[in-house]
Amino acid sequence: MRNGAPAVQGGKAAFGARASGALALLAAMAAAGPAAAQQGLGQPAPGAIGFQQSASPIMDFVQWFHNGLLLPIITIICIFVAGLLVWCLYRFSEKRNPTPSTTTHHVGLEVAWTVIPVLILIIIAIPSFRLLYQQQVVPRADMTIKATGSSWRWSYDYPDHGNFNFVSNMQTDQERQQRIQAGAPAVEVPRLLAVDNEVVVPVNKVVRVQVTSSDVMHAFAVPGFGIKVDAVPGRLNETWFRATREGIFYGQCSELCGKDHAFMPIAVRVVSEQAFAAWVEEARRKFAAADRPTTVAANDIPAAR
Repeated sequence: MRNGAPAVQGGKAAFGARASGALALLAAMAAAGPAAAQQGLGQPAPGAIGFQQSASPIMDFVQWFHNGLLLPIITIICIFVAGLLVWCLYRFSEKRNPTPSTTTHHVGLEVAWTVIPVLILIIIAIPSFRLLYQQQVVPRADMTIKATGSSWRWSYDYPDHGNFNFVSNMQTDQERQQRIQAGAPAVEVPRLLAVDNEVVVPVNKVVRVQVTSSDVMHAFAVPGFGIKVDAVPGRLNETWFRATREGIFYGQCSELCGKDHAFMPIAVRVVSEQAFAAWVEEARRKFAAADRPTTVAANDIPAAR
């Protein structure tokens, strides 16, 4: 007993240390909660398993549809099926049921397992159709942006604001470090997402986005806005969003398009109307194309002999 006493005391101490460590870990996680949530605004957060924070009415609907409707239905079905399997294993085991039943039909059960899934699908379909309608039908737009995917970058046109355009490329680690050293917050220059020229839009304005491609298929996707649309060569697709909060929202090409598919980020900066107007004036000067004469293949076609 004397030899066992120190071991018991040591075990208690070790248990206490582990408990204290667990409590400290929980406290650290609770303290980091707001910071982790802020990191999930407009970009992925480390260890996150859900959606990014919503910044548009469409994404609000998507989150409600998934978290408020689909997830509970799926959870209830999984628990019911798992419980039914466990009960069947217990109730109809060979020990408890040596003589199997010869029942082959049960009208009530067959009606139930047909009607109940149909009702569940109807419950899911009603808000699903509403969401699809809201995504596909573009309301009266306050402005239009044309996004063109190329291997492997995006270019943008602003036809409503002077018809200027620019190319957006992913920034290298060295370029990111230069921006951070120049005073840019590190959270605004995430690796593999920061770009040299961001799309800028005003807050609370309906933005129509026309999407196409100049070579292979790409896809324009920004999770914070709940938008994703294919960029197809020779075809003009469109989507829309209305950003309800200011900030930088990142996306990526979501269609496998070649060796640098992972390096086609999208960065949308949402600002106030005054800041947007100032940016437009600066962008017109920065991205204005020099006037050049139009050239054709042949100005003078020689007469046929």
